[in-house]
Amino acid sequence: MSASLDEFASQKLAALKQRNLLRTLIETERLGPVEVRRGGKRLISFSCNDYLNLSQHQAIKAAAVEATQKYGVGSGASRLVTGNHPLFAELEAKLAALKGAEAACVFGSGYLANTGIVPALAGADDMVAVDELSHACIFAGARLTGGALHVFRHNDTGHLGEILAAHRNDHPRALIVTDGVFSMDGDLAPIGELADIAQEHDAWLMIDDAHGIGVVGGGRGSSYVNSGQGRVPLQMGTLSKAVGGYGGYLCASRAVIDLIRTRCRTFIYSTGLPPASVAAAIAAIDLIEADPDYAALPLKKAKAFTEALGLPEAVSPIVPIVLGDSERTLRAARLLEDEGFLVVAIRPPTVPDGTARLRVTFSAAHGDDDIERLAGIIRARILEAPDAEAPDAEAPDAEASA
Repeated sequence: MSASLDEFASQKLAALKQRNLLRTLIETERLGPVEVRRGGKRLISFSCNDYLNLSQHQAIKAAAVEATQKYGVGSGASRLVTGNHPLFAELEAKLAALKGAEAACVFGSGYLANTGIVPALAGADDMVAVDELSHACIFAGARLTGGALHVFRHNDTGHLGEILAAHRNDHPRALIVTDGVFSMDGDLAPIGELADIAQEHDAWLMIDDAHGIGVVGGGRGSSYVNSGQGRVPLQMGTLSKAVGGYGGYLCASRAVIDLIRTRCRTFIYSTGLPPASVAAAIAAIDLIEADPDYAALPLKKAKAFTEALGLPEAVSPIVPIVLGDSERTLRAARLLEDEGFLVVAIRPPTVPDGTARLRVTFSAAHGDDDIERLAGIIRARILEAPDAEAPDAEAPDAEASA
């Protein structure tokens, strides 16, 4: 009975493989802050979103262990039933304080947050305007509203203004959603300009700060750069990047958070985060607030890398090396693996066609010598001589992170 299903899947897989777009899971064991073991080899990873290496921090691991021993390994139910263990209130208070908001709501993941928040605030009669390079979960959430979805050119506030001027009066409510730090390009949204446009057109601005919290804006995130201080009413983000663990959140006014808790389907119908994840996030936020110099290290390392390569100065811990062709990018990733580095190839549809890239990410623990050596290999053997010593074997690959 499943023959047609298997045939469908096999044909799809064959077509993807022919276009160098087939993805496979590769077991990767983390050995410390920046080292991993993959395929039996020890590698220095420049492909992890653990920007502050807090997933490996002894005090944060100890907090997770203590919470597990006290409360168990799971929350047992959704938070509105019996899964709202005592640690949630502490974490939400710390997130709200860090973000300068009245209140916060913690979700099971960043993907769950975006696919729940957007349709909880906008409906079939409303409009949502989204930056074209925003994360996939933002688009998923916007489509779930059933309303009008408008896509504006990347960081083009003029285009956004034109869209709102043409369509805002047709809808009772309008929502503008964008990444704060773009996960595949590493650039920042023009928060201040977006806030001005939102105010002009009575639209609500929502920023996804997944890759900003802890590492830009003095650790407070992307809502606190580019004249955004205090001007973003909906500050969403994750606890799985610089915070080092897992989960998502929204920081907003108390009225908005109360509404989210009673109307957001991905919050209402999802089991609450395990106590260990919440306790780890509490400890991580304490560390970020206590040591801003440490939180600034990933961006400092990224700037050293872009300077060594003669690239525009990094504004986040993410630096793309856009090579264009998927096959060339896979070969480049394999070359770097042979040199002891894990730098994954990012291909369509995660990024637009013709923009396959090496996505290089930096953490506080990366050594200056390793950064210099990586930059030298990329410059000499990939950028200046892209076809030199390019093996045919498959290379590491990864999807965009939520």
